[in-house]
Amino acid sequence: MKFLSTLFLLWGLSFSVFAIDLPTYIDISFDVKTGLGHGELNETLKIHKDGDTYSYHITSEARASGVFKLIRPGSIVRDSRGMITRQGLQPDLFSDQRGKKQPSVAIFDWENDLLVIRHKGREKQKPLSVGTLDRLSLLYNFMFTPLTGKYLDVWVTDGRHLQQVRYSIEKEILDTPVGKLETIVLTKQLEKNDIMKRKVWLAVNHHMLPVRIITVEKDGLELEKIVTGINLSYTEDK
Repeated sequence: MKFLSTLFLLWGLSFSVFAIDLPTYIDISFDVKTGLGHGELNETLKIHKDGDTYSYHITSEARASGVFKLIRPGSIVRDSRGMITRQGLQPDLFSDQRGKKQPSVAIFDWENDLLVIRHKGREKQKPLSVGTLDRLSLLYNFMFTPLTGKYLDVWVTDGRHLQQVRYSIEKEILDTPVGKLETIVLTKQLEKNDIMKRKVWLAVNHHMLPVRIITVEKDGLELEKIVTGINLSYTEDK
């Protein structure tokens, strides 16, 4: 039996996604489109068992290609790691590094209910609410916890700020390079003066993995990421 099945039995969760075994290693490739050119994105999720505890590690690396590479040289590397709980992913550390710049870091001090954010050589502390995620763990959280109702309210950090965000929840059939997929769509509800658009498609029959993401960054650049490949492993040999 694949080891995660034991975890789900221990949790006693009724959500349908936990009725099947989940992979211990996931590798997803995306094509990135912008108004300035194209790029590539690769993300991996590893799940590790240590005694009765389960941890996760997500890495994400995006690179521009062609003419876009001249405008946005280097890569964007994001990293999220932490524990898997009954409520979903519980990050311990998140980092976001762009090219050779100093990374932005978020440290989740759950014992003291404190979020420490380090950005551009400065440090600030924020109250840490239960269920707070980083922008990377948010994408994979719903492999492990139900997504119900019409709206999702969640605190999210990008290593620079901490923001409470509301997403609407809808269903959509999505055409992708890997086929037609049944998806759950999360759409960020923008507050006044907020231009940071965000929309995420999660594949219902592929462990609720992200298969399309549309974002508008702080500089106004819109990016569309569409899945081009999904590779799964059910053993801890990665």
